Amino acid sequence: MPIIQAVDRALRILDLFDEQENEIKITDISERMGLHKSTVHSLLKTLQMHGYIDQNPENGKYKLGMKLFERGNFVIHGLDIRKVAKIHLVDLSMKTGQTTNLVILDGREGVYIDKVEGSQATILYSRIGRRIPVHCSAVGKVLVAFKNKEELEKLLQGHIYKAHTPKTITNERDFLVELEQVSTRGYAIDNQENEAGVRCIAVPIYDHTGQVVAAVSMSTLVTQINDEELARFIEMLKQEANEMSQKMGYGIPFLQR
Repeated sequence: MPIIQAVDRALRILDLFDEQENEIKITDISERMGLHKSTVHSLLKTLQMHGYIDQNPENGKYKLGMKLFERGNFVIHGLDIRKVAKIHLVDLSMKTGQTTNLVILDGREGVYIDKVEGSQATILYSRIGRRIPVHCSAVGKVLVAFKNKEELEKLLQGHIYKAHTPKTITNERDFLVELEQVSTRGYAIDNQENEAGVRCIAVPIYDHTGQVVAAVSMSTLVTQINDEELARFIEMLKQEANEMSQKMGYGIPFLQR
């Protein structure tokens, strides 16, 4: 397939800008591109005409234009977390044989919005549309652990810490301690707190604003998965969640401004 040279050069110019160098002189652009200054000037003026490049009137340097911010946000807001996550849920389930879940926060509860049944799965309580309390689930802990103090206080006001098993956290003080640990280590564990014999692990998925928009989790049986294997699963979850977050725009400085 033939490459359109002018378009290729224009896109390469845009790629020169980053968080460390957000303004560049035309002479530097010319040198890095290996192009004559007049050619670069024409490309810059074309990009500037369409709003993709702007020029600082004080020093004459060029910088990225607001049209990129506008277009970038169109892409980000058009993303569907379920579509982004699906291939990762399937991949995790195939590699581990365990059931994987995608959960979002709705009010004071987590809601399962997608799941992939593992080949070794014998745990049936999770289903799409099912709601789960935040205090006794790995996904619930992840979805609230990274909120600021004011948001968390409002969310937990009047929360009922119902005991589902003897291991369920049943008061706010202990729950806040647990959430602090979750935010520090970057993942959560439900160690038979919602259902006896079942351990679940979960990690957060971030969007372009740096907010947690969902949790991806894995359900395991205590009798089948030992601590060493569980630790391996946690690292796999982290890796997949990181890729999902990147696809949601997390870590792109220009879109976070």
